[in-house]
Formats: sequence, structure tokens, C-alpha cells
Amino acid sequence: MNDKEVVAILGGGAAGFFGAIACAEANPHLRVYLIEKTGKLLSKVRISGGGRCNVTHAADTPAQLVQHYPRGAKQLKEPFKQFGAVDTVRWFERRGVRLKTEADGRMFPVTDSSETIVQALLTAADKAGVRILTHTTAEYITTLPTGGFRLHLTGTHAQELEVARLLIATGGAPKAAQYDWLRALGHTIAEPVPSLFTFNVPESPLRDLPGVSVPHARVRIAGEKLEYEGPILVTHWGVSGPAVLKLSAWGARRLHELAHRHTALVSWLPTHTEDSLRQWLLDFRGQHGKKLVASNPLFGLPQRLWRTLTEQAGIGAEVKWNELPIKSQNRLIEGLLRTALPVQGKTTYKDEFVTCGGVVLGEVDMKTMQSRRVPGLYFAGEVLDIDGITGGFNFQAAWTTGYLAGRAMADAPTV
Repeated sequence: MNDKEVVAILGGGAAGFFGAIACAEANPHLRVYLIEKTGKLLSKVRISGGGRCNVTHAADTPAQLVQHYPRGAKQLKEPFKQFGAVDTVRWFERRGVRLKTEADGRMFPVTDSSETIVQALLTAADKAGVRILTHTTAEYITTLPTGGFRLHLTGTHAQELEVARLLIATGGAPKAAQYDWLRALGHTIAEPVPSLFTFNVPESPLRDLPGVSVPHARVRIAGEKLEYEGPILVTHWGVSGPAVLKLSAWGARRLHELAHRHTALVSWLPTHTEDSLRQWLLDFRGQHGKKLVASNPLFGLPQRLWRTLTEQAGIGAEVKWNELPIKSQNRLIEGLLRTALPVQGKTTYKDEFVTCGGVVLGEVDMKTMQSRRVPGLYFAGEVLDIDGITGGFNFQAAWTTGYLAGRAMADAPTV
């Protein structure tokens, strides 16, 4: 078989599989290799969404989708017109996988099992004739004078493999040095820093409340213009939940500059200002003065959280609203609107690692995902300087970039 009929994909994750399948389906005459250095295929797909796989997010238009990408929003608008969330749903439905939409817009397989998605991808790859090489690493990549690449493969399938086109879908990496091989190929790398992480608060005033959650709170970084509203969860090590995770994504670079040491201010009542809350409590005192403050939570807040906030305000268990000193009420208002959490580090969200950083997007043709610097070289997924907040957005970027790269590699129209 002619060398130019061989293409390879590095990386056995969501973007790699989607690229390999799109390429092989579009051009059956190609020999498509998918090369994965470990023995694990689609590992992030398996663990996503607590093992349910948050495939994508319900968004009818590219304009809706791009709002959820701290990095890459502008550049993804055109790719999403070619292959967006609606296309993802159709892609899986055509392969027998139905998705459902939850109240917050996240989309999961109706089986609530990530294995459904894994098997759909494995089956599609097998049906399309993709050759999967696991426990195999591309130790060296050499560009050939006549075009294409020579891959020096080590491991189970050790060989010298010459390919006409190459898709890099190796995912994000936590250290800049892990991108040196891409710099050697001629690309610029935006420094990788963590995104989507929880806050470690060793000296948390909420340390005795693990498991307590509030559906609508606001988290703000003191002294910065960074804030986000949404559900928050108190953990053994600090705070988590969508509000914290999404804030960590939007503030990834700044929080890295701060060495993940800062003060997070939590408003448990984001719809209230200090003035409106003070007036609300004044009215409440007038109507319910004989109620005990500490044992009667307000605003739908969890009992344990309310009791902690009243204790920190110095309000005893037997104090009634009509006996509450103004100073104590002021301290309670402060706690309700600005609980201060001294953050001293971060923790990766579950087992999901997302990086901010990677191949600079200006060096990639976003219509085809081909390198502007190296002909025949393509990129997809988190190896690019693209990352989304939680909710299925990182997978959608993987599906989209993988699909466009695969179609372009097959020399087929990207429509």
C-alpha cells in the first residue's frame, strides 16, 4: 500500500477516537492507525460525570456554546457551525445511543452509563477499520522531505511507521516540558496551568460541615474581578461544586499567578445586597421576634450551615430575634454575604484533569485543524489552548475538533 494512504492519530481519548472514526468513515481507502501509549482507551470518557459521561450540553447555536469556554471561545465559533452540540446528538443517535438533557443542560446517555459511549466509539472505530495500537509510544516524529512523517514507535507495536498525515490528540499536560516535542515540530505553546479544580481550605470556618450544599451561592476572589454563581459544596478539604469549578476555569491563569493562595468570599444569598438583607431581617424581627435565631434557619439554608454562621456571629442557642444585639446581627450579615475562606491550594476535580494552555490557536487553521506551520499535521482536543467549564463543554470541543481534523485528513469536505 502506498505510504500516502496511511494516516495516524496519537491519543486514544475522545478527540483521538472521533478524529480516527471521522477520517476512516470519510475515506475507506486510507489505513488509519490510532496509537495510545497506555493500555487504557477513552479513560476520561469512562470517568466523566461520575461514570455517566457528560457527552455534551444542550445548546442549539454556536453563540450559546462559545459562552462556556474561558479559552478558545472566539476561535470555536466557526468549528461549532460545522459540528456543534446538535450534530453530536445526531452522531450518537445514528449509532444507537440516545441522549437525555438534565435540568442544568448537561446531556447524558439515557443508560446513565459511560460504557454506552465507550462501546459506541469502539464499535464505530472497529466498523470503520481503524487499527488501534495500545501500549505504543511515538518516541520520535520526523518530518519527511517529500511530505508526511516518520514515527519511531516503541512498545508493543514497535516499528518505523511512515504516514501522510498526523493528528495529535494527546490531551492536556500539567508541565510545560511535556510539550517540548511539539515545540520541536515548530509550534508555540501557551503555558499549561490547571483548570477546573476545587479549593483547599485547611483552616476553613466550614470544616465541620462536609457534605453541606447550597444550590445558589456566589464565590468571589477577594481583590480580583473573578466571581461565579451556582451550586456550592462543602468538602472535607474545602469547597467544591459548580460555582467553584467554573470560577477556577475562568480564573485559571490568575489563580496560578497567585499560587492558589487567596481569599474566597462566599455569599450564601447572592440575590441580596447588604441593604436589602438588613431590611429583610428588620421586617422578620418585627414579625417573628420570639423565634430563636440559631435553631430556625432562614432563606432555605441548611440547618448545619445556619447554626455554624450564627455561632461564628457569637449568637447563643437561646437568643431570640427580638433580643439580638445589632453587633451580632451585623456579624451574621457579614457571614451570610461574605464568608471568608483562606484558600491554600487546589485539588483536582475527582479524577478529571483539565489544563488551560497548549498549542496556540493562531497557529492552527480552525476550519480543518491543520497546523499553519507544518503541512499534514493536525490537532484536536485538549492539546490545543482550548478549555471549557464543566457541563459537557470540554467533550464537545473534543468531538468538534476531532471531527473536523478527521474529515480534513481524509481529504473530504468538512461539512
